[in-house]
Amino acid sequence: MWEAESVHTLERTGVPLHLRSPDGDQGCAGNLDVTVSCLLGRNNELTLSYAAVTDAATPVNLTNHAYFNLEGESAGDTFGHELAVDASHYTPVDGDLLPDGEHLPVSGTAFDLRRPLRLSEALARAERRPMAAGGGYDHNFVLTPDGDGTLRRAAVLHAPATGRCMEVFTTEPGLQVYTAGQFDAAVVGKSGAPYRAGAGIALETQHFPDSPNRPDDPSTVLHAGAEYRSMPVLRFGVRG
Repeated sequence: MWEAESVHTLERTGVPLHLRSPDGDQGCAGNLDVTVSCLLGRNNELTLSYAAVTDAATPVNLTNHAYFNLEGESAGDTFGHELAVDASHYTPVDGDLLPDGEHLPVSGTAFDLRRPLRLSEALARAERRPMAAGGGYDHNFVLTPDGDGTLRRAAVLHAPATGRCMEVFTTEPGLQVYTAGQFDAAVVGKSGAPYRAGAGIALETQHFPDSPNRPDDPSTVLHAGAEYRSMPVLRFGVRG
């Protein structure tokens, strides 16, 4: 069970959450102490700060799975949104949606989001094979490295219908883009509207999926005495 507290300062307000995952939990080694801080700043930035320490080597790859619809919770799908991702490669997946080990260029494919592209147009470009398993995007994008591991902008999501936009900043090497292709209206939102395919989009900053089984990918193993840190930042605004 997560333990929570509240933080209120002139600059930020939010909730730090703490959890101890004991040795053997979910098959992982070591006692893992995790802190996740959700902090809203005065400049319309939501910072999700992750930190973890362990007493034995164990894989750690923390992210969030929040869904966004910048037209509103009951607006329907997000296919009218525009998405840009600063990535020149992506990791194709197999029938179980696991990366197959390749890093393929996005150029000339539906994965080329280096310039903003409406999701409906991007999905219309998609070849059947790479998109079929997930019913849309459910893929890891290999972010363009900045060379020094500092916070950088990885993606921009924009809803022309409302003008709302969200910039995603991260220190992580990957961004998992999921367009909710498997939503089937089984879940009903707070307004009473069912969540159908495409009702939201998740932009998950992280190391690459299946990294423990991919020695050529950046390692997710946290060793005893080391500290895991990751800090995605979501910046919200409005375009005219």
